[in-house]
Amino acid sequence: MATCYRHTSRETGVSCSNCGRPICPDCMTPTPVGMRCPECARQRTPVKTLGSLHAEPTFTYALIGLNVAAFIFSAVAGGGLNATRAGGGTVIDHGALFGPAIADQHEYWRLITSGFLHAGFLHIGLNMYLLYVLGQMLEPMLGHVRFVAVYFAALLCGAFGALLLEPTSLTIGASGAIFGLMGATVVEQHGRGIDPMQSGIGPLILLNLALSFVISNISIGGHVGGLIGGVAAAYALRLAAQRRSLTLGLVGCAVIGAVGVAGALAAAGS
Repeated sequence: MATCYRHTSRETGVSCSNCGRPICPDCMTPTPVGMRCPECARQRTPVKTLGSLHAEPTFTYALIGLNVAAFIFSAVAGGGLNATRAGGGTVIDHGALFGPAIADQHEYWRLITSGFLHAGFLHIGLNMYLLYVLGQMLEPMLGHVRFVAVYFAALLCGAFGALLLEPTSLTIGASGAIFGLMGATVVEQHGRGIDPMQSGIGPLILLNLALSFVISNISIGGHVGGLIGGVAAAYALRLAAQRRSLTLGLVGCAVIGAVGVAGALAAAGS
């Protein structure tokens, strides 16, 4: 349990929504964006809210564009518009997650390319809609660089989860990375004093996890792995923010991504 930065003998689970330092009840100042420490509460800079943040979710749009471009290219290259995890043309056959190809043929690019390929309009439509909604919330809160770091850390951890449970199945989709964004949003909202269950992101995660176990032909490991990776990356960034170090947070995300890669390679060869 963290202790208040001003009263080191007092344990607390609350952090300042501006600087991230742990604060006890005596040091908390309520604001529209959560509790603030005495120093941040005295600042005369404008209070930032999701509505007033000026940062455009540029990388969210870029990621959506890459996914759509990959979908179109896959269709043009012979996969059609209804490719499946059982095989769907040249692009999916050579870009999807497939344990034997990674372990025996060293096709390591599949860990990344699989997260940009989709099977049909419904698959890409749902994933891109969620990416758009989550990106609108999360990218302005984290900033462009940290948002991308969380996305790819979750994508790689999702690949690990998918290969761990189904190493010999062709697996595609951005769902692992998107589950990671959902998990990161929960971490950020909780850290800013927002109840994820009331904001809607908590029920959204529970619903999608339930569907993962109910609907067939869905990579449960990819979803759970991506969720864990996103939560871990978001916590790494928040811990680094308490020390006012962007670099430390990015290193943490890189380590989480590296763990995902190492686990995926081990699972692919099992």
